[in-house]
Amino acid sequence: MSVIYLDNNATTEIDPQVLESILPYLKSEYGNPSGMYTFAGKLKRDLDKARSQVAALINASAEEIIFTSCGTESDNTALVSALETYPEKRHIVTTRVEHSAILNMCKHLSRKGYAITFLPVDREGMIDLDELADSVTPSTAVVSIMYANNETGVVYPIEQIAQIVKSKGVLFHTDAVQAVGKLPVDMNKIPVDMLSLSGHKLHAPKGIGVLYIRKGTRFQPYIIGGHQEDGRRGGTENVASIVGLGTACEIAAKYMNHENTEVRRLRDKLENTLLSKISSSMLNGHKLSRLPNTTNISFEFIEGEAILLLLDEHRICASSGSACTSGSIEPSHVLRAMGVPFTAAHGSIRFSLSRYTTEQEIDKVIELLPPIVNRLRQMSPFWHEQASQLSS
Repeated sequence: MSVIYLDNNATTEIDPQVLESILPYLKSEYGNPSGMYTFAGKLKRDLDKARSQVAALINASAEEIIFTSCGTESDNTALVSALETYPEKRHIVTTRVEHSAILNMCKHLSRKGYAITFLPVDREGMIDLDELADSVTPSTAVVSIMYANNETGVVYPIEQIAQIVKSKGVLFHTDAVQAVGKLPVDMNKIPVDMLSLSGHKLHAPKGIGVLYIRKGTRFQPYIIGGHQEDGRRGGTENVASIVGLGTACEIAAKYMNHENTEVRRLRDKLENTLLSKISSSMLNGHKLSRLPNTTNISFEFIEGEAILLLLDEHRICASSGSACTSGSIEPSHVLRAMGVPFTAAHGSIRFSLSRYTTEQEIDKVIELLPPIVNRLRQMSPFWHEQASQLSS
């Protein structure tokens, strides 16, 4: 039985072309690109090519791309750089629904005396733009708001947000890990100062990320070391993964229309059918302003973890939230911030598709999930209590 993989917001399968592009750098092309000899010079040119490929996907300049180890490093670097380049400013604005890479760094900074404003969201996961504008003060060093939410897929109006922040003369960073490769991202149209992306979310390897830094933005490196990345990020370059990321970005551009048509169609089929077949179920997040591959559905009065275990018996992979918070018995911080009822937040499942998802796989989930939910509800005292109240 083959795996039905619907957890692509956690990580993605490496594209075969990406894997093929990587292999030489794990075998014959093993040199250090900082070397002065010809063997190293080729690797330096390959890094430059990959930098240009990444830049092209987000319509940026190659010199604005810094390679990092992951999205978390990119996020952390953006915040720390802003605070170090503007030491007189000790305030950060973010939201309550950010990835843990931002939330936990902000909590860490708050313990060091920095002031953090965590903007609330409404029932659809959206922030109030007037509240954002009011929260930015002369002491704000940086505003960091994600491009798209990893749990619900909600896409934020980043262009409007960036314009508000920049009108206040403040740095703006966006965690675009979930958006890049799924949505058109154009740095010439959006006044973002810093943007994070991660390779393993777009069919490249784990362990490679990018921080975009707009030309002219004041910056301090987070990892201090050698001259690599033009002195902006120390450490010998992960050449194989960087080349793989460049290839993945080039391929992602070609599949952008597919992501927003065929992947969206399969997502909608899964979502609409489950919501119609399973009573007491609800969509979490904005219906329209959402990633084309993501649906987050709550099935009331049962545990999401129990659903996942039964799906796993059929080799179906999904998630009850972010992979970085899995294992916690607490309901998702994103759903709590959205005001999702406790009886629903615990029974939430995120399905995130990819260009490799097939119609047959979606049909299989549609076939298997309703009886799984029914089976669990028959064992749930909360479900029987609810049914009793409705019948009385």
